[in-house]
Amino acid sequence: MILDEVHRGIKKRKKRRRIGRGPGSGHGKTSGRGHKGQGSRAGFSKHPTFQGGAMPMVRRIPKRGFNNRWAQAIVIVNISDLQDTFKSGDDVTPETLLKANLAKGRYDQLKVLGEGELKKKLNVSAHRFSKSAREKIESAGGTVTLLVAKTPVEAKKQAAKQRAAKQRAAK
Repeated sequence: MILDEVHRGIKKRKKRRRIGRGPGSGHGKTSGRGHKGQGSRAGFSKHPTFQGGAMPMVRRIPKRGFNNRWAQAIVIVNISDLQDTFKSGDDVTPETLLKANLAKGRYDQLKVLGEGELKKKLNVSAHRFSKSAREKIESAGGTVTLLVAKTPVEAKKQAAKQRAAKQRAAK
């Protein structure tokens, strides 16, 4: 390896291509558009899936299944996770679950499921509870609080921005 070859040909600011400035420029006459055809015309824009007039692959491939784009995203937390993470008498809310990394990302509703055993008295707030989870929390001496309001998307975006700003400030 020759050291002076390392940076050879690398320029900080690449000169723009000057199109339509005569035959000497190498980009004269048709200005890099070729002869005739759709691509040579002004205002031409090709669709990303265009395949030269053939039936596009996107339309040829069969579509299967169903995707409900209006379905609500539900995050699930088990009783065993609460037992391992929180101390007796703690309040379990979506915010405390986020800090404990049990309910990550964006979601519409939080559901507590009854998998595992609970021996601590916890005050749990969530949008949904399974029947067994509700029974286990109440039998351990804790309280169950239903959260009703759905958080608007804009509020979630603001909260995400604030979290990102805090993380940037912490670094």
